[in-house]
Order: sequence, then structure tokens, then C-alpha cells
Amino acid sequence: MEKLTGRADEQQILDRRIASKEAELVAVYGRRRIGKTFLVRSFCKNSLVFEMTGIHNASFTDQLQNFMTALQQASGRKAPVTASRNWLTAFALLDNYVDTLPVNKPAVIFFDEFPWIQSPKSRFIQAFDHWWNSSASKKTHLKVIICGSAASWMIDNIVHAKGGLHNRVTQRIRLEPFNLGETEAFLKSRRVVLDPYQVLKLYMAMGGVPHYLKNITPGESAAQVIDKLYFTKDGLLKTEFNELYQSLFAHAEQHEKVVRALSRKVGGMTRNEIIRDCKLSTGGTTTKILKELEESGFITPYIPFGKNSKDSIYKLSDEYSLFYLKFIEGARATGKGTWLRRSGSASYKSWSGFAFESVCQKHTSQVKKALGIEGVLTNVSAWRHTPARKGEQGAQIDLLLDRADRCINICEMKFTADLSSGSKKKYAGELDNKVNVFRRETKTKSTLFPTMITTYGTRQNEYYTGRVQAEVVMADLFK
Repeated sequence: MEKLTGRADEQQILDRRIASKEAELVAVYGRRRIGKTFLVRSFCKNSLVFEMTGIHNASFTDQLQNFMTALQQASGRKAPVTASRNWLTAFALLDNYVDTLPVNKPAVIFFDEFPWIQSPKSRFIQAFDHWWNSSASKKTHLKVIICGSAASWMIDNIVHAKGGLHNRVTQRIRLEPFNLGETEAFLKSRRVVLDPYQVLKLYMAMGGVPHYLKNITPGESAAQVIDKLYFTKDGLLKTEFNELYQSLFAHAEQHEKVVRALSRKVGGMTRNEIIRDCKLSTGGTTTKILKELEESGFITPYIPFGKNSKDSIYKLSDEYSLFYLKFIEGARATGKGTWLRRSGSASYKSWSGFAFESVCQKHTSQVKKALGIEGVLTNVSAWRHTPARKGEQGAQIDLLLDRADRCINICEMKFTADLSSGSKKKYAGELDNKVNVFRRETKTKSTLFPTMITTYGTRQNEYYTGRVQAEVVMADLFK
């Protein structure tokens, strides 16, 4: 089996739960292609005693037969296990098998694609929670792991369950894409050796989704990879968007509306702005859609400086969706070589700037470490000021680190530092404006540190000296 790369925090969690002296019910969820199944199978391979994978859109009869086949394989019986007509009996048979196992070592029972097993009128979830509450939870060596990509179902029926499983999950693991360092390590484990700049460009286009990264061939540049996966006739990521949201959410059309709206407003939108743009209701439906997108890692809410959560600014934080909606959907130019021709265009430069900002916002722990403030309590936020009067200047800060030591890092993120003298002067003026407007409008007493986050660093010149107080470079984001 392929070696497990990264996932250090998740491995520690699983190790602790499997070694515990209590029965455990662990829920693992996350977007499609993120590596949930691989994580569980790889880490739990020495303790796995039963595994069943739900069948998409299968009938009750087929799901039940699938369960019985899995039980037969787990128990090692050559003859079929006694047939069951319902899930209550099926779980009683699973109990009989579990009772044959030694109690002095952990026994992991793994239900993969758990939401798919719940077919209409099957009463699977009722039988499962009855089995857990009446039997499995009493067996201290038993560790039950349920996993699913259907995020809305997992959140409603498991994580925030109101029935028999209410507060029964002992651990939940939301599996997220790799960060830059994990992405680089994963690629190296597959003999794909690229310098950090090439890895960063790949990450900006497809994020740290393991299944996407597995399709990179050694010896290809970032531009070649993007060209192959997005623009060729059979490219994996050319059609992924059509299946991605449908596989995760019920009534996914509404989720796609929100994602499309945010892709057009890369600076972010408030909840009310999303409601107006997408023509959504003002009730719980919108809250549910936003929460599901957030839990699945597609959007990220940022609480503006000095505000509370109801004033959150939502941003599209999924690199794949942003790239697809910018360059693939409705594009006239396709075919091999398309990206190689377009990667120097004005639209590329615009996208790369926003994409780099999104990557920086995901790596705030690395930014803090580079600044030497990882031990300082810090609120990460964004801020924007829309002028009320004509002629007044507004300002937007996409990354603001408000520190407990009464200092604030106002971060300016630029994908390239290779700027003309005129551009340097322009950006220096923009940075000055952000600092001045922020101080004036917030009336903060904290010390402000203008901070640059760039690829290779900014050359020190008359626009840099005395203005930029701290700097973070691309290499720092990989640590």
C-alpha cells in the first residue's frame, strides 16, 4: 500500500482514540477526493476487523447484501453468513462476530461512504444508533469509524444529530487539503521533484487535494500539469466541477450559486450580499448552505476587525473552484497548449494575485512563525472601508493579524516582487493608504506593522525602507 504522507494531527488523534480504554465512535468527513478512506485504511490496517463501503444509489436489499458479504469476508467463513432481512438483525450478526475477537487489543470497524448505506425506508441509521447505544458502546476495545463525502448528510445526521446519536460521536475529524509543506512532501513521495515556486503555482490552481496531485507526472512543469489536467480533452479537472458539489450536498444548485457569486467577488461578500446576489431566503436555509460550504472547506468566513461573527466576510477559499470558474467554464480556447499560451495574459496576472492571497490566508500559522509571533495570541481577520462620501478613499486589508501584545500586522500580499519602479511606487502608495485609513477609521491605539508577503522578497529601495516593518517570503509558507 502507498505510504501515508502528512496528516500528522489526524494520525495523532486516531492513535489516541484507538489506544483508549473506551469504546470510540469517530466520524471522518471532508470533500470528495481528499483521502479519507486512505487515511483510515493506512493508519488502522493492523486493527481493522471489519470494513463495509456503501454503494451509491443502491437499494436496501443491495446494501444489506453488501453488508453480509463484508461480514463473511471479515469472519473468514467459506460458507455465506446467515442472511438477514433487516438492519437490526444484521447488526446482531455483527455483534456475534465481534464477540469472537480478543478483547485485549483494539478492534476497528470501518463504515466507508456511510451516508450511502441509508437507502429510503431502510431504517439503517435507526438500527445503527440502537446497535451503538445498546451494545457497541459497552465494548471498550471497539473503535467504530464512519466516513463520508456527503458533507451535508454527515453534518446533519452524525455531527449534529438530534436522535439516538446525539452527542454520541466521541471524535470528529474534518479532513482538509494538504498545506504547501504537505503537498511538497506528497509529491516527493511520488518522485515528483519541483522547486517551491512550481509547487506554489500548482497549489494556486488545484489546492492540496491528494487525488488531484496523484495525477502529476515526474518531469512536468507546473504549466504543463495545469495544461494537461484542465485543458486537454480527457483532463481530470476539466469535468470535476460538475460532479464535485453534486456528490457532497443535497440541492447542490444553491451551493454552486454561492460559490459562483464569491468567485466573481474575490474580495469577499457579507451574508446579506450573498443573499441579494444569489436570491436566497433570509432564514435558516442560507445559514445551512454557508455552514456546509465552510465545513467542507470551500469557503472561509473572516470576522472583520472590531466586528463580530454576524458581520463575517465570506471568501471562496477552494483553489480548484476559483481556477475552474475563471478559466475553464465557458472558455472558448481549449486543447493542449492552451495554458502555456495564456499563462502570460492579463487575466492570469489578475488571478494569480488573488490566488496567492488565498494561499497566504490559509497559511497564517506559517506566517506567524516566520514573524516570530507563533506564541502570541492572535486574531486573524480582514477589514474593509467603503467610503460614504464622494472623493474619500476606501481601503481593503485581506489579512490582518491582531496580536495580544497590542501590535497589528497589516499584510500586503504580492505574488511577484519583480516590479517596475512605477509599480513599486504605486504599491507603496496603496500600502500607505491602507495603514492611514485603517488607523483613522478604527481609531486603534495598537502599533501597526506594514508587512509584505511575497514570493522571493522585495528589493530594498526608497519605497521599502522605513515603510515595510516585516517580511515573509514563499519559502516560509512551506515550513
